[in-house]
Amino acid sequence: MTEQLRLMAVHAHPDDESSKGAATMAKYVSEGVDVLVATCTGGERGSILNPKLQGDTYIEEHIHEVRSREMDEARQILGVKQAWLGFVDSGLPEGDPLPPLPEGCFALVDVDEAAGALVKLIREFRPHVITTYDENGGYPHPDHIQTHKISMVAFEAAGDPDRYPGTGAPWTPLKLYYNQGFNRARTVALHEALLSRGLESPYGEWLERWKSFDRPERSITTHVPCAEYFEIRDKALLAHATQIDPDGAWFHVPMDIQKEVWPTEDYELARSLVDTSLPEDDLFAGVREAG
Repeated sequence: MTEQLRLMAVHAHPDDESSKGAATMAKYVSEGVDVLVATCTGGERGSILNPKLQGDTYIEEHIHEVRSREMDEARQILGVKQAWLGFVDSGLPEGDPLPPLPEGCFALVDVDEAAGALVKLIREFRPHVITTYDENGGYPHPDHIQTHKISMVAFEAAGDPDRYPGTGAPWTPLKLYYNQGFNRARTVALHEALLSRGLESPYGEWLERWKSFDRPERSITTHVPCAEYFEIRDKALLAHATQIDPDGAWFHVPMDIQKEVWPTEDYELARSLVDTSLPEDDLFAGVREAG
């Protein structure tokens, strides 16, 4: 591969890019890879999760603008490019039974129609590798699940000249990955490392809840070493100030333990048009040797 490598990370909301695969992106940026974050929605219906900012009337009334500024700051910290697909946040419905999703929201847009915006971006940016969410969305937020759906359609369609005419010249990405950073093995390893050092773990309840999930373990195929970029990841995450409590569980594991116990970010290879051997330690394995 003689041309510059390109990576596209498809995410549902601003802040998702900083909590899922951010250190990986920072690593590749440092190596000269062109990295673009595609953000499906503006996060308009996101709650203010940082207790220090709750009750701020300006933020509540201008949440879309605030989250856009937060995204811009995180983008600069990570060194990536970023594009909005322009869909409206669906919110996270709660209750039993669940209320209907709001009219016009991302999760209610026809999948083939919504995928057109992503196909256009893929054809413009021409990524060799795309990362997105698995069919469960990573967790069952309707926007995360919709992000998975449009990513799968767009990955297959972007290289087909008969699909989505008028959205640019066809481009075929070579690999597609699911983010699997919150896998059970990593959580157990960090939990046990904390307890063995006499420290409190934020993962005890997580692991108990995990037992009730009726899902098979995911196949983690790719572990990208990126521990030296964990501080950049955290700085980018903190830029999303409305969404992240700096005193919250995200930051309870000392950095030296994170780097020692689990120095990678993890992915599941879902599609590949190039030959590669599993397990991998590089999202561009097989791509670097192609063409």
